[in-house]
Amino acid sequence: MENILSKENIRNNKKLILGLLVVVLMLLGFFFWWRSTFLESTDDAQIDGHINPVSSRVSGHVARLDFKDFQYVEAGTLLVEIDPADYRVAVERARSEYANAVASAEAARISVPITSISTQSSIESARSNVAYATAGVSSAEKQLLAAQARLREDQANNIRNQADLARNRTLFESGVVSQQQYDQAVAAAAASAAAVDASKALVTAASEQSKQATDRLRLAQAELESARTGPQQVSVARSRVDSALATVKMNKAALDQAELNLSYTRITAPVAGVVGKRTVEVGQNVAPGQILLSIVPLDDIWVTANFKETQLQRMRPGQKASIYVDTYHKTYAGHVDSIGGASGARFSLFPPENATGNFV
Repeated sequence: MENILSKENIRNNKKLILGLLVVVLMLLGFFFWWRSTFLESTDDAQIDGHINPVSSRVSGHVARLDFKDFQYVEAGTLLVEIDPADYRVAVERARSEYANAVASAEAARISVPITSISTQSSIESARSNVAYATAGVSSAEKQLLAAQARLREDQANNIRNQADLARNRTLFESGVVSQQQYDQAVAAAAASAAAVDASKALVTAASEQSKQATDRLRLAQAELESARTGPQQVSVARSRVDSALATVKMNKAALDQAELNLSYTRITAPVAGVVGKRTVEVGQNVAPGQILLSIVPLDDIWVTANFKETQLQRMRPGQKASIYVDTYHKTYAGHVDSIGGASGARFSLFPPENATGNFV
């Protein structure tokens, strides 16, 4: 009886174990099915990050290095210093040129109201001179007319006195008139002749004065025309001010550029990170744009994982991911940031021809 029970127990145990094995196999099969359907993994992955190249913006002689290879530096840390002597001289020269331009602009600005006032005064003075010269011409012409009239009068008196002298000479020779009367006629004739000569001299002088007055009027009119160009001179002065101000701006820009170039002699870290790929040494001459070193920031890294085309069916940006790092034997939580638009091979310099039909 005991043997029969033992055999039945053994059979029951075998059935139980077999059932448990079936359940375990089913669970394992379900696990592998679920994993293969809803989970994707790859060991073709690496940690990536930005590599920030640090280059020189000016040329010069490297005077000092303030970092060591693979040193962690904060943003703004001084890394390389280029000899600033030449750039300091350039700053002083630019500063002097800027100060000179400012002084010239100020002088040009002050000259504008002075030119305006001087121009107005010159116009008023020229107008007064024209009026005075016009009055002088009129007076000279009147004096000339008066002298000419006096000459005509004296010539008429002289003709009468000369005729009287001729008659008195005949009468004196005939004994009709006395010596005294004859002498009076001679004196009157001589006086009238002298009066004619004096009147002629007055006419000549008055004519010369009239010509001089006319010349003064022409000169005054010319000065007035010249003074009337004053507004144009004011415009020219204002244009000089504009030109001087433009020169000030140009020299200020040159000074700003010189100061920038001086500041560029101190090369600092653009971001925080680890220094690497150093290619600069003390005493080296560098050129603008030459890369001196690189910085790898540690606060912005990611994992680039390569999957086969068949694994991408259910992958979407934003899905959770687990990243196991062999170096630290630690798993980190992450998420899918993005999926590339093409394989890495397609972005290479010489894309290969894929004859197998497999895409990664």
